[in-house]
Amino acid sequence: MSSLFSELTFKRGPSIKNRFMLAPLTNSQSHADGVLSDEEFHWLTMRAKGGFGLTMTCAAHVQAIGQGFPGQLGIFDDKHIKGLERLADAIKREGSVSICQLHHAGMRSPEDLIKQTPVCPSNNEELGARALSENEVKEIVNDFISAAIRAESAGFDGVELHGAHGYLLCQFFSSETNQREDEYGGNLTNRSRILFEILDGIRARCHPNFMVGVRLSPERFGMKLDDSVIIAKRLCDEGNIDFLDMSLWDVFKEPMEEDKKGASLLSYFTEIDRGDVRLGIAGQIRTPDEAEKALASGVDWIMLGRAAILHHDFPLLMQNEPKFQPLTNPVSREHLAKEGLSEKFIEYMASWKGFVAE
Repeated sequence: MSSLFSELTFKRGPSIKNRFMLAPLTNSQSHADGVLSDEEFHWLTMRAKGGFGLTMTCAAHVQAIGQGFPGQLGIFDDKHIKGLERLADAIKREGSVSICQLHHAGMRSPEDLIKQTPVCPSNNEELGARALSENEVKEIVNDFISAAIRAESAGFDGVELHGAHGYLLCQFFSSETNQREDEYGGNLTNRSRILFEILDGIRARCHPNFMVGVRLSPERFGMKLDDSVIIAKRLCDEGNIDFLDMSLWDVFKEPMEEDKKGASLLSYFTEIDRGDVRLGIAGQIRTPDEAEKALASGVDWIMLGRAAILHHDFPLLMQNEPKFQPLTNPVSREHLAKEGLSEKFIEYMASWKGFVAE
C-alpha cells in the first residue's frame, strides 16, 4: 500500500486518514453576502466523500473590505455561522478533517466589488490602494482572530491563515509592498508581526486542541525566498501552528532567484527542522506518479487543486484502481458539472487557458 494512504497525526486536532488534502480553491459559488450556497456545499462535500483526508474551504474573507472575488465565502459576520456549521458537520461525517481558510485580499480587493478603496500596508498607486492606519492593522488582527473563533464555533477542526499569493498578509511580508515605518514595517520581524499576533490571539482564545496552519508562497508578489524560509523556520520553532502549507506553483521546480538555483525550491523547506509541524505542498501535482514523487520529497502530505476539480474522488480512484490515470485538459463542461461544479464555477474555470473545452 502506498504511504499516501497512511494515517497522519498532528500536534493538535484529529489525525487524517491519508495524505491527500483538498487545496483551498477559488470557486465564486457563494452568495453575494458571503453566506454559503448549496452549490459550494455540494462541491466541497463531494470531495470529502471522494476520499480526501482533509477538506479545506476556499479562502473565506475575514472583513467585508477584504473580499477578493465575487461569490466568495465569508466568515466576517455571525450570519455566516449557520452555513459553516452545516458544511463542517457534513465534511466530518464523511470522515474528512474540516479546515476553513481565513483570508483578506488587501490591495487585491477589486474596488468595484467592495465599493470602497482597497487597503494595503502602504499606499499602492498601481492598484489604487490606501495605507492602513496602525489602529486598522490591529482591527485586522482582531478580525482574523474573531473569524477563527467563528470557525471553531461552527465545528471546524481548525483554520488556515492565507499568507500567500500576494494577499494582505503576504503584502505585509514583502519589502516591496510594505513601506511602513511603524512596528508593522521595516525589518522582517516587523513585517511579519501581523501574522504572529494573529496566531498568538487564536491560541489564546480558541480551544487548545484547535488546529491552525499557515499557507506561504516563497516567490512572486514581492516575496524573497530567504524571507519565506525565515518566516517558515520561526513558525516551526515557536510551535503555534500544526501545519505549514507551501504553495509552490510547481513542487518540482527550481527557485526563480539565480543565486538559489541548483536545488529544488521545495528543498529549502524540507530541510527546515520542523519539530511537530507537518509540511504539505501544492503545485502541479496531477497524476498518481506525481503524487508519489511529491510525497517522497520529504513532505508529510500533498494538496490537490486542478486534479481534485477533474476528479472529486481522486484518492479513492488511485487507491482502488491500480491503472488509474486522470483526465487531461481541456475537459467538457458536462464533465465538470458531473464533478460537482456549478455554472459559476465552470465559468470561472473557463477563464483558465486550456482548462475547459469550448
